[in-house]
Amino acid sequence: MRDRTTEYAKKIVDGEKLCGHSEYLACKRHLDDMQRKDFSYIFDVEQAEKHISLANELTIGEGEGRKPLKTRGFQNFILGSLFGWRKKRSKIRRFRECYIQIGRQNGKSFLAGELCNDFATFSGYEMGRVFCTATKQDQANIVWDEVNKFIQSDKNLKELYKVREYDRTIKSLVTGTEIKAIGRDTKSADGFRSILAVIDEYHAHKTNQMYKLMLDGQIKVDNALTLAITTAGFNLNGPCYEQYKFCKKVLSGAIEKDSLFIFIAEMDEDDDIWDQHNWAKANPLYVWNEDDTLNDEMLARIAEKAIDAREKQGEDLVNFLTKSLNYWVTYNGSALIDAEKWHDGACDLTIDDMAGRDCYLGIDLSSGGDLTSIALLFPLDDGRLYIWSHSYMPELRLAEHIRTDEAPYGVWKKQQLITLTSGMYGIKTDYHYITADVAALIERLHINVVGCGYDNHNAGAFLSDLEGILDCDLTDVKQSARNLNDVTRDFQLSVEAGQVRYDKSNGLLTWSVLNAIISEPNSFGEIKVDKQTQKNRIDPVDAIIDAWKVWFVRNQNVKASTDDMLDDYLAIVNTKGDEKD
Repeated sequence: MRDRTTEYAKKIVDGEKLCGHSEYLACKRHLDDMQRKDFSYIFDVEQAEKHISLANELTIGEGEGRKPLKTRGFQNFILGSLFGWRKKRSKIRRFRECYIQIGRQNGKSFLAGELCNDFATFSGYEMGRVFCTATKQDQANIVWDEVNKFIQSDKNLKELYKVREYDRTIKSLVTGTEIKAIGRDTKSADGFRSILAVIDEYHAHKTNQMYKLMLDGQIKVDNALTLAITTAGFNLNGPCYEQYKFCKKVLSGAIEKDSLFIFIAEMDEDDDIWDQHNWAKANPLYVWNEDDTLNDEMLARIAEKAIDAREKQGEDLVNFLTKSLNYWVTYNGSALIDAEKWHDGACDLTIDDMAGRDCYLGIDLSSGGDLTSIALLFPLDDGRLYIWSHSYMPELRLAEHIRTDEAPYGVWKKQQLITLTSGMYGIKTDYHYITADVAALIERLHINVVGCGYDNHNAGAFLSDLEGILDCDLTDVKQSARNLNDVTRDFQLSVEAGQVRYDKSNGLLTWSVLNAIISEPNSFGEIKVDKQTQKNRIDPVDAIIDAWKVWFVRNQNVKASTDDMLDDYLAIVNTKGDEKD
C-alpha cells in the first residue's frame, strides 16, 4: 500500500525538496518515531491513506468551474500524521493537539475545512460538536464557509448535511454532529465538549482563553483534536508566540510531548529575506507546482510585495515578513530587546539566591492607580548581572487594568509577581506600603543596596520614606534621551551578549520587556525606552533602566557631562526658590 505521509517525510529529510529546518525536523520526527521499538504508538498506514483519500474526494467550487481537489505533499503529511498515528492495540489516535504555521494563501482554511468535514461525518462520533473559533465572528466564519463550499460543490456531500446560515451551523445527518462558527466573545462554547476545535489565526489571540477552553472541553473525548492554525504575527507577548516557541523546543527534542503534532513552514534564521528561493520555505503551497518545482509566476507576485516592503519599510515590511514569509517580528522593527536573546537569559535563580549580595535599586512610580514597579540589579561573581523585579497595584484597580491592558494581572497576582495594596482606599498607589515592603525584603535577605535610581515624576512624597530605609545615595534619573541613551544601549548590548539573567518564572517581567520599544532618535541620534501603546506597559523595564543607570555610571566610571551638572544645579536653585515662595 502506498504511504503518502512517509513518502513526503523522506523527500524532505533526504533533501529532495527545499524546506526550512523546522519542517525538516517535523518530518524527521515522523521517521524517527517509526523506528522506535519501545514507542507507545504505531503508524497505521491504512488509516492515514483512508483519510488522505477522503480529502481528495472533495470538490473545489470556488473559481472558474468546479474541479476535484488534489492534495499536495505537505497536506498529505499533515493529514496522514493526524489520522495515522495511534496507540498500539487501540483505535485511540496519538495527536490531541496540532500546531500548523504557514504563510498566507497556503491552504490553511482548506485544511481546517477538510478536517471539519472528516471529523463531523466520518469519525464515527455521534452527536458531537466541531467548533471553528477566532477572535472575531467574521474570522471564525472563514473556516465555516470553507466547509460550506465543499458541501455546496458536491451533490453527494450535500445530502449528508443540513446547513443553517443564519446561525452558522452545519449539522451532519449521518452522525448528528454540528459544525459551528464562534467568535472569541461568544459564550456558546463554554460547557460543551467538542471532537474538533479549530483556532484560526491564533496569532491574533491576545490570551490563550479560547485555546484552553477548547482543550479542556475535550479531556473526556477520545480522538478529539484542538488545532491551532496560523501565520506568524508581531505580538511576541501573545499565546501563539509562546506556543510557537514551545513547538520549536519539541521539534528540537528539548521537550517531549508525543500528543502534539507540529508543522511549521518558515525560513531559517540566517536566510536572506530578499532571496526569492528562500521564500519557498514558508510557502509550501503558494509557490510550488504539483511536481515540486517552483512557480515563477507566484514568486513574482511575492516579489512585487517585496519591493514595497524594502522601500517603504514600516508596516509594509512587517506585513511582508509576517504574512508572506511567515516570520515573527515586532510591530515596527524597533524592539528594545530581541525576544530570542531575552529568553536565553531565563534561569532558575530567584531573589532568595541573592541573599547577602550588593545590588542597585530602580523605582518606577505610577501616577494615580497604575502599575508601580521596583527592580534590583545584582552583579554576579561571573561578571553577569541578575535582574529581579516586583510590581504593585491598588487592589480596587485590578479588574479595571485586566480589562483595559488585556493582561493577566490576576494570574501574576497569584504567582506573587504583583502585590495588591489596600491603603489609600485601594484606589491610589500606596507608597508607604511599597517602602515598607522594600525594607522588609532588604532585612529578610540582608542585601546591601549600594545605589538607587528613581524617576522624579510622582516621587515627592516617596523620597522621605525611601531615605529612611536606604543607606546610599538616591539618584534622580532624568527621563530624557540625552541622559538615557548610553545606558539604554548598554542594557541592549548586555542582553545580546548573554550577560543578563532573570527568574524564568517572572512572566510579568518578560511581558514588559517584550512590550518595550526604542523611541524615535532625537536630533542627536539619542534614544530611550518607549512603548507601542498605552496597553503595553513597560514599568518593570523603566525600573530596570533606573537601576542600570546608577550601576552604569558607577562601574563604567562615566562622569556627568557639563550639561547634566548644569541641569542639576538649576534644579537645586529652582527648588530653593520654591521653598522661599
